[in-house]
Amino acid sequence: MSSAPSSHRILLGVSGGIAAYKSAELVRLLIKAGAEVQVVMTEAAQHFVGAATFQALSGRAVRTHLWDPAAEAAMGHIELARWASQVVIAPASADLLARLAQGHADDLLATLCLASAAPLSLAPAMNRQMWAHPATQANLDLLRQRGARILGPAAGEQACGEVGEGRMLEPSAIATAVLTPSVGGVLQGRRVLISAGPTLEDIDPVRFVGNRSSGKMGFAIAQVAQAMGAEVTLIAGPVALATPSGVQRVDVRSALQMREAVLQHLDGQHVFIAAAAVADYRPREVAAQKIKKCADTLELQLVRNPDIVAEVAARQDRPLVVGFAAETNDVESHACDKLARKKLDMIAANDVSIAGQGFESERNALNVYWHDGMLRIAPARKSEVARQLLTCIAERLAHATGTPS
Repeated sequence: MSSAPSSHRILLGVSGGIAAYKSAELVRLLIKAGAEVQVVMTEAAQHFVGAATFQALSGRAVRTHLWDPAAEAAMGHIELARWASQVVIAPASADLLARLAQGHADDLLATLCLASAAPLSLAPAMNRQMWAHPATQANLDLLRQRGARILGPAAGEQACGEVGEGRMLEPSAIATAVLTPSVGGVLQGRRVLISAGPTLEDIDPVRFVGNRSSGKMGFAIAQVAQAMGAEVTLIAGPVALATPSGVQRVDVRSALQMREAVLQHLDGQHVFIAAAAVADYRPREVAAQKIKKCADTLELQLVRNPDIVAEVAARQDRPLVVGFAAETNDVESHACDKLARKKLDMIAANDVSIAGQGFESERNALNVYWHDGMLRIAPARKSEVARQLLTCIAERLAHATGTPS
């Protein structure tokens, strides 16, 4: 196998489990992002998804057997191990985790994990009881000690009908983690507090006032900040996103709840990044019962919500404060006005009127302003935009504290 031009050469292992069907979507997302993907399936995985599916999506013949006469004539498993820039296993079954922890080399995928020097990421998927079993947890501890990155699992409904931890992370969350650039520990030793997603302001038990924020930008910032070495706390509004690996998450619903959570976790933070789209207003009163459709019009009286980022910036013992401005016109003037008026250290502005950029998209572009400078981040995947933004924040933080960047 010749060297690939992509910087992401991903050897994707698929082990046996119903979550294997999600791995097809993972391949699609990785290929769409420009990665090269070589799929290796265990024998058990082939009972759930056919190799032809992965071959069609990846454009490469799927490898399934250690004793493949054609491939092994040139020691193909060693060639595969050397080719990979990353080894990712999704789903990683309880059985596979046990075999990897014990260093087995009894099939192609386990052998590749031993033979490759590439970073190893594992996305576990199994029944909640299997996940909680001491043997599984001990195997995970061993793998972590050897440098494996554990992605997930998530909690929720499982194919067996039970509810709890053990669901494989969604393919989009795994793809973001896998594609996050290796950026070193420029935020090592720093504590970063991030708000993300929308807030929902209840009108009655079934209706609310909200906005279109998906939380994807804030979650990408959290994932990349953690990869840069930061200790990350993420205050998340109501979003359908998996928790980034290694990040402490606090879920909230309303602006008042988000304010309370931010202030509760603010002490000791070095940076606060206010990426959440916090509702400016909320209904003055919340109806106890569903409001019935009786009249042709309905009037709601709204009151202003607290300005969380301005309140944090006004504190004497504040961290470096980075605001966000999602605008539809006059982006620079609105952003710079907010930067000065709220006494922020930095503000990241984006034009959400541009199709395919910002809300509900995998891509974004930012203009970042501070009092004596600016950075323009061109349209890119949100993980790459997050990397450039956090690199800039790290530089400004070092400048403010007088420490080397």
